[in-house]
Amino acid sequence: MAIENAIASVAVSDLKAAIAWYHELLGKPPDSNPMPEVAEWRFPGGGWLQVYQLPERAGNCSFTLAVSDIEPMIAKVEKLGVDASERSSGPRVKTLMIVDPDGNHIAIAQSIDASMAH
Repeated sequence: MAIENAIASVAVSDLKAAIAWYHELLGKPPDSNPMPEVAEWRFPGGGWLQVYQLPERAGNCSFTLAVSDIEPMIAKVEKLGVDASERSSGPRVKTLMIVDPDGNHIAIAQSIDASMAH
């Protein structure tokens, strides 16, 4: 058996509010709503983000979004009113750490080193 893909999942307290927030962050509506309590976004390079309503787990998740250019994402995050001050940069990657309205942690990462996966 070969694993063909991966899905990052994040629990939220209010799916409708989360869909609106992630729509703004990701720049598009969900690609799929496979169940009433689930919304999913698909990314061009592969992988999915699954946002699901489960209040008792909301705020206890983390995932990474890989981007080709972090600067437009910083501007978008600031426009959303999210704290964009937690940034780091090294010879291989630039990162921005943010938190969604439920308290879930999101790393936004730009690979600088061409040998790293995108």
